[in-house]
Amino acid sequence: MTRPQENRKLQIEMGFYSKHIFPRLVELSLGRGPVRDERRAALAPLHGHVLEVGFGTGLNLPCYPSQVTRLTTIDSEMMLPGRVADRIARTRAPVRQLKLDAGGRLPFEDESFDGVVTTFTLCSIGEVATALAEIRRVLKPAADYVFLEHGRSDDPRIARLQDRFNPITKLIGCGCNMNRPIDKLITAAGLQIAKLDRFVMPDSPRILGELYRGVAHRGGAGMEAVQE
Repeated sequence: MTRPQENRKLQIEMGFYSKHIFPRLVELSLGRGPVRDERRAALAPLHGHVLEVGFGTGLNLPCYPSQVTRLTTIDSEMMLPGRVADRIARTRAPVRQLKLDAGGRLPFEDESFDGVVTTFTLCSIGEVATALAEIRRVLKPAADYVFLEHGRSDDPRIARLQDRFNPITKLIGCGCNMNRPIDKLITAAGLQIAKLDRFVMPDSPRILGELYRGVAHRGGAGMEAVQE
């Protein structure tokens, strides 16, 4: 087999993995009860028309509060469409699903949304700085950007392990970077964190389970940090 043929075969295999296997692994790991509870806590402040960046398989849909009246979602892939359609059908608020790369310019007007949410998404966006700048642009002035993300540990020993194993998780996790400093990325985009909870997800390896849950705004009050 020639090198181009080997590359093509690898592309086909990785395409099958990312489309059919990886989404099911995400469902198993991030659809568990404790993670669902964290999703509900993170999404609780939202209301009105909300943009979800990194929709995945729709695991957030049952966790939105009743104050959310409309939902627009974007993702670079349409994962498990049958399962997603069932979840959308059971959702109270109307859902508009778009296939878009979050790392580029979003097709929305400035200050369009009452809230924006990312959950377990910032780890895998290639142009994450652009994505966060776009989140800031489309937020209304008094709106909330809520996030639930895994990322870099504040323990230097764990952070070094994350750096060491990140190339592996990036490969098997379809671009997932477990060593990104989520809070620093958010503030570097001009967003101001109003509340931040840092904790380790129970029953998860610490290098993968270092969580950031919080709320940020285009501006406003200073940060209230909580360590759990």
